[in-house]
Amino acid sequence: MKIFKKYFKITATPADVYNALTNKAMLEIWTGEDAVMEEVTGSEFSLWEESISGINLEFEKDRKIVQEWFFGEEDEDKKSIVTIKLHPDKKGTIMEVVQTNIPDDAYKNIAEGWEEDYYNGLNELFQE
Repeated sequence: MKIFKKYFKITATPADVYNALTNKAMLEIWTGEDAVMEEVTGSEFSLWEESISGINLEFEKDRKIVQEWFFGEEDEDKKSIVTIKLHPDKKGTIMEVVQTNIPDDAYKNIAEGWEEDYYNGLNELFQE
């Protein structure tokens, strides 16, 4: 199992980035797909036609999101914890992403997903 950790610079306020990550309508705008999301601890979520799904574990308004992601079947070794922290920056937000318990064979795909899907999608949203 592997850990992914990276800092992404986004030209929007932490409140705007948080909204884009937790608001169903905003998620659908920047992902281009249907989304299931409620800013409610214990609620289920899914993105990109359920290629990402799991449980919302914790919300700290405009600062932090913690989710449990599932990889296929829902057994303990197939769950990954994702923590997103939003740090104010002079030119917007530093989005700190830590994802633990990533299966070795999924790591490359997960790392590319953070770069290409999340980071690029959010950047495009806020550059308009």
